[in-house]
Amino acid sequence: MHMPYRMVAVAVAATLAAAATQASSHREAPNITRLPAVDATDFYFFNSYEPGRDGYVTVIANYLPLQDAYGGPNYFALDAGALYEIHIDNNGDAKEDLTFQFRFRNRLGNSNQGIALDIGGEAVAVPLKNVGPVSADDVSLLNFREFYTLNLVRGDRRGNHAEMIKPVSGGGAAFGKPYDFVGTKTFGSVAGYEQYARTFIHDITVPGCKLPGRVFVGQRDEPFAVNLGRVFDLVNLVPVDGSAFPGGIQQDPANDIIADKNITTLALELPAQCLTGRGNGVIGGWTSASLRQNRVAQVPTGAKQSETGSGPWVQVSRLSNPLVNEVVIGLPDKDAFNASEPRKDAQFATYVTNPTLPALLDVLFRDAVNATLGTSIPNLAPSNLPRLDLVTAFLTGFPGVNQQAVVRPAEMVRLNTGIPATLSEQQSTFGVAGGDLAGFPNGRRPGDDVVDIALRVVMGRLCHPLTIGGGSVDLGLCMPSQAPVGLAPFTDGAPLSAGDFDTTFPYLRTPFPGSGS
Repeated sequence: MHMPYRMVAVAVAATLAAAATQASSHREAPNITRLPAVDATDFYFFNSYEPGRDGYVTVIANYLPLQDAYGGPNYFALDAGALYEIHIDNNGDAKEDLTFQFRFRNRLGNSNQGIALDIGGEAVAVPLKNVGPVSADDVSLLNFREFYTLNLVRGDRRGNHAEMIKPVSGGGAAFGKPYDFVGTKTFGSVAGYEQYARTFIHDITVPGCKLPGRVFVGQRDEPFAVNLGRVFDLVNLVPVDGSAFPGGIQQDPANDIIADKNITTLALELPAQCLTGRGNGVIGGWTSASLRQNRVAQVPTGAKQSETGSGPWVQVSRLSNPLVNEVVIGLPDKDAFNASEPRKDAQFATYVTNPTLPALLDVLFRDAVNATLGTSIPNLAPSNLPRLDLVTAFLTGFPGVNQQAVVRPAEMVRLNTGIPATLSEQQSTFGVAGGDLAGFPNGRRPGDDVVDIALRVVMGRLCHPLTIGGGSVDLGLCMPSQAPVGLAPFTDGAPLSAGDFDTTFPYLRTPFPGSGS
């Protein structure tokens, strides 16, 4: 799909405005803090850049935030009573055209009775999830296993028929999920765990699609980089790049406070031609998790069937462009946003047209930024209210690049499947703003540093001309005078790049072990 370069520049740079709401989504709303197993943390959506995988789209939905690797003995199983979903809108009406549904279950060893030891003539079940080494070749001493089914629903995710997605190799409809990385004594080494985990990358047959896809579900190293503690401690740093302005924060991997955490990944790689339908090649995506309306705990607690569910599914988590709920949606509406769908996003429009984040940032670090930049600006927040530039980029997209065949305001990550992927070693951390059209905000790759982009855009970078393709582009969205610090190199000081990730599916790296290194 060929597009005029200026149109690409305008659309993508403007879509960077959506980055003002993007980063990562951990514990973003009051209700979801009680339900970590269904808390979505990040959503990645990009044209696959693994060599030899041209024409494929990778979708990654991460759940269960801030996992400490040593968090045993029960670690981080997903919720067997939940419905995890990845949605694709391929025409722009803000309704799901394709929904991939994951349902999880687990089983104990010894025919679901649990592995037992002979203690004085009595067979006594052990208290641990594994009782010896586990490897790609031998899982006989693993006492707990997770499985999942994967279905595809076309159209209405609740009203239409679900078609089963099966392994290409046959052997039933259930897919295995690797046991979490409890430590190097159990798995022999970090390499041993990765060898074991990669046996759970499954080739899949997608109904109605001539080409196979791939799926992987399992624990991974937390991919998001953020100075989390200091950012949410009333921005306890001077968020200007110290290499350009003395007094600002220095780029340092140690600033990534969650660098030693793990998450659980639901990853799909699917043929692009099977996702685009009759649209214009631009697709929107998001993930959600739902629970049954009625959940009843069984007595005694901890029995093999400890909970039952009835009634309709109730959505409790939703994620596309991350950090929307943390820093854009007001506290009274956070749970409502998690329960809503993109087609109903008009109800939250005021949070975009009149965002509070720039005003909060002005209050919190006006003096520090002025001191660092050597200025005396009375108000750092952009004054172009209402922020119609953010509305256009955040909810509708731009013609010719990331606008879909039908235009309906909705919060989704939008990916142009016609723009070829950029190989890992050639990717720009700043995506399109760095001259890389295959990067953020044309979808989102793991190595796109959306935090730094977000900080700069929310403070008005788009009100100033951009240098793209060797030329200066004035987006016409707002005036430079309306964004007095729009050219400042805002940053949280936590660097990120494509080099921090693998170059093959599922791209996210081996999780941290609970013990050993």
